Amino acid sequence: MSKENYNEDSIRSLDWKEHIRLRPGMYIGKTGNGSSPDDGVYVLLKEVIDNSIDEFVMGNGKTIEVSVNQNKVSVRDFGRGIPLGKVVDCVSKINTGAKYDSKVFKKSVGLNGVGTKAANALSSYFRIRSIRDGKSKLVEFEQGEIVNEQPIQDNSSRKGTKVTFTPDEELFGKYRFINEYVEKMMWNYCYLNTGLTIMFNGEKFYSENGLFDLLEQRTDAEILYPIIHLKGEDIEVAITHCKNQYSEQYYSFVNGQHTVQGGTHQGAFRQALVKTIREFYGKNYDASDIRQAINAVISIKVIEPIFESQTKTKLGSTEMEPDGVTVLTFIQDFLKKKLDNYLHKNIDVATALQKKIQLAEYERKAMDGVKKMARERAKKASLHNKKLRDCRVHYNEQTKENRADSTLFITEGDSASGSITKTRDIKTQAVFSLRGKPLNSYGLTKKVVYENEEFNLLQAALNIEQGIDDLRYNKIVIATDADVDGMHIRLLLITFFLQFFPELIKEGHVYILETPLFRVRNKNKTYYCYTEKERKDAVADIGVNAEITRFKGLGEISPSEFKHFIGDEMRLDPVILGKEATIQDLLKYYMGKNTKERQDFIIENLRIEEDIIDA
Repeated sequence: MSKENYNEDSIRSLDWKEHIRLRPGMYIGKTGNGSSPDDGVYVLLKEVIDNSIDEFVMGNGKTIEVSVNQNKVSVRDFGRGIPLGKVVDCVSKINTGAKYDSKVFKKSVGLNGVGTKAANALSSYFRIRSIRDGKSKLVEFEQGEIVNEQPIQDNSSRKGTKVTFTPDEELFGKYRFINEYVEKMMWNYCYLNTGLTIMFNGEKFYSENGLFDLLEQRTDAEILYPIIHLKGEDIEVAITHCKNQYSEQYYSFVNGQHTVQGGTHQGAFRQALVKTIREFYGKNYDASDIRQAINAVISIKVIEPIFESQTKTKLGSTEMEPDGVTVLTFIQDFLKKKLDNYLHKNIDVATALQKKIQLAEYERKAMDGVKKMARERAKKASLHNKKLRDCRVHYNEQTKENRADSTLFITEGDSASGSITKTRDIKTQAVFSLRGKPLNSYGLTKKVVYENEEFNLLQAALNIEQGIDDLRYNKIVIATDADVDGMHIRLLLITFFLQFFPELIKEGHVYILETPLFRVRNKNKTYYCYTEKERKDAVADIGVNAEITRFKGLGEISPSEFKHFIGDEMRLDPVILGKEATIQDLLKYYMGKNTKERQDFIIENLRIEEDIIDA
């Protein structure tokens, strides 16, 4: 803005909803389209449910009903209900709520008085009904504006609050809720709140044993010893080690909030665990050997926690409460007492754990030479920029840059990587180019990660040798052709991640890039079609003069067109693990030697295809 135009008229004040809608990232992190578990639509759902969870924690209401139907979300609790005279204020007046009174909500999830206001402002439709003392109050909003406010009425229904909302497509685009993401959220709430029942779309979610159940359900590999489950005031942990696993896997929580990016409590737990184990065995074991193949959960409760963003994905607090004991000291004292006692009482577990540590030490020392050479090769390759075309924004431990918006595309061949490289947003999108098909890593040891050039360089590019805490990119997008070879490469890459870095997939970092199969156009219109149905619809709209192009590979799509497919209109399919099969079962089925089960599956599906063709 020029100096001449800068005057009183240049200054304006935004009301609460205008500011939230103009700067949603300040309140919900990022908008997204629902393909990622940290996209805004899930944050809105979480913010509404958090209020119901806080009611349960305070001893009010043991059941929460949640439904998601065609992007219309409903959350009903049976707590105390919002005081009827404050219903409008609680969902439309910023920095308003009961969470500021620590006597009422001592260790609450939501503390900033923003959550439901963001859900209201960012929804095309928002409706709230509070039932309390035999009366109710109903208010409806559109984009934060009241469109219907009913007077307080008599109501004999059970007390509590019901919120219904539809995230606004003007802000979120053509979004979708992925059931697996919502189900994982529901389970986390139940694991952290034993005795709570959540009914999600008619299905019951309930946990009897808290974090023990969480770790049991989330651990795919065979465990070396029974899960260690320890509880104390304001802290609960569950720990085990696994066979055939190389990485560390943690699930951390603060006041019931899943801190997917960890934070001071997770760092303190890792540090305190090493100290406790060293003191128990009286040996100065290397920290990496102690933690190799660990699967653990930690949950703590903190008065007035400080998070590093409004979305509360990383704890920044260093103290348990204002002017109180540090998080590190609190966790260290707990483990020193509880874990030390447990190991003394359970000698079989202590013996199994020590053998695992010693095996990890032996493997690490045997691998030192291989790792050194691999790092040198990766450094040399990086200097010559052969494989990776980096972006400017990714996670950096020194500068603390945020990787939330960063993406790495893994492509096959020079033509595809060239198109993406010329089109990408150089600030946030990086490209890693594969040479040929990757090795099938199923059943191999981690030594192959360092000996195989492609895997070694990919590991170095992602910065995941020591785990995913310092992962350089939030999204890892496999961008291959939609043909047999492309599908095979996808499978080989997913096998690599599942075999050695399963947490990348478990934590929702790996995606498949959808690219159009057809372009249908005339002089006035152009449609990019991802399915046969979309192609038929496009032809029907354009008419007989439609020009149809079938894209056989990514390299055939010009850079000028590619910008549509990796920009705001990018379509991503998340790689999600199913609830039933373990990782080892999946890898054995798809990547092991040919089995009768897999042969029968292929034959049966070929028959289905033939039936469709014949029809």
